[in-house]
Amino acid sequence: MYLSGFILVALATVYSRALVGVEALEVRVEVHLSNGLPGFAIVGLPETAVRESKERVRSAILNSGLEFPMRRITVNLAPADLPKSGGKYDLAIALCILQASKQIQKTSLDNTEILGELALDGSIRPVYGALAAIVSAAKQGRRLILPAANKDELDLIEYDGSSSYWALLDIVSALNQDRIANTANTANTANTANTANTGRN
Repeated sequence: MYLSGFILVALATVYSRALVGVEALEVRVEVHLSNGLPGFAIVGLPETAVRESKERVRSAILNSGLEFPMRRITVNLAPADLPKSGGKYDLAIALCILQASKQIQKTSLDNTEILGELALDGSIRPVYGALAAIVSAAKQGRRLILPAANKDELDLIEYDGSSSYWALLDIVSALNQDRIANTANTANTANTANTANTGRN
């Protein structure tokens, strides 16, 4: 997050995949939150199902007990010349919005690929082409988040960098639990160091 003049701007980025033939091509999902009249726009050559993602994402966030930011939201799916279809980007867009609005840790989605369609209640539906996405993410050495309903494909590849979930709130809880654990570990390390220094004195 940074200040541009007097306008508060927040950015978040994750990766996803577009299935073209048998290849899962990289898609960069970028979310920009800014002040102004509330709005929600998706750019980057999205087809109808992707444009409808706005309503699925909004409802899934609210029905998960999370906050949907009343800001101007712009989602960019890059590269712009690559057609995107289906609801597989819902989960990536939702998590980017939550990260940009500080509801999950800023660095928790670094080097992460995400696929999943959201139901209005926040549950995650399976996506087509998960197997190709798993192989591609493994080649890039990135962490992968998928719907639990695609676990059979995960079991075929046995990629250690992958995880699966049934609902949006499950992912948010897991990411924030990692944050709590990391904070606790840092505090424990600091306390140990202070105790050691006190003992020397």
